[in-house]
Amino acid sequence: MKTFTSLAPAKVNLTLHITGQRPDGYHLLDSLVAFADVGDQVTLRQADQMGLRVSGPRAQGVPNDRRNLMWQAAERAGATVDMELVKTLPAAAGIGGGSSDATAVLRGLSAMGHPPLDARALLELGADFPVCFEARASRMSGIGEVIAPVSLPPLPVLLVNPLVEVPTGAVFSAIKQKTNAPMPVTIPRFSGPVDCAEWLAGQRNDLELAAITIEPLIARALSDLESTRQCCLARMSGSGATCFAIYPDMKAAHFAAYELGAAHTDWWIQPATLT
Repeated sequence: MKTFTSLAPAKVNLTLHITGQRPDGYHLLDSLVAFADVGDQVTLRQADQMGLRVSGPRAQGVPNDRRNLMWQAAERAGATVDMELVKTLPAAAGIGGGSSDATAVLRGLSAMGHPPLDARALLELGADFPVCFEARASRMSGIGEVIAPVSLPPLPVLLVNPLVEVPTGAVFSAIKQKTNAPMPVTIPRFSGPVDCAEWLAGQRNDLELAAITIEPLIARALSDLESTRQCCLARMSGSGATCFAIYPDMKAAHFAAYELGAAHTDWWIQPATLT
């Protein structure tokens, strides 16, 4: 295979419990993660010289050199490839955009015949690397290196970001309590999105309040999602600023997208299905 093209899906933290902090500074977490059917597009081609071209509606400000995680992942894998990124996900948004793009590169290199590289070896580049490499509903724990698959029903959601960047480091620094309870040992099997949302309501994103202190627009996004018809649950993903709401069906998610899109023409608003 000389060319590889793949979706780098948005990652959504349905829960994110911060359960401690190691002496080396890494935070311990317990998170239920799902992936959307929307994301960036990554294309790789065999080449004699490394290159990266970035286009798409969210391309502005995305580096096309060694600062990009895609480039770093390819270098760590010992590969020289020409890469193309069509960027549709907002940056610094709590939905794993950079990690998902980079792990799409790793999957592509493997498909093109390069020796596989364990994404856990790249944890220093981001805690989301192992789970984004799997790109399936999972429970993520430890510092991100422990991944266990989870069975989830398809979840109709609306993803909303007021297009403000929230620095992950600042959010973690603003957490007041870093030793919190994990999720229950067993995650139940859900009959559908409403059942799942009811269980998720008893869980948390421990970064949410800290992120809101840094960027109050997150609270507005959550409030507006909660006010939409048939919203089952609204929560922030990751360290923000992207928030999501779960609906009983895609019709309700699309109706909410229309409703919020009319009120916030300058926000990123995207219906999606999580699996």
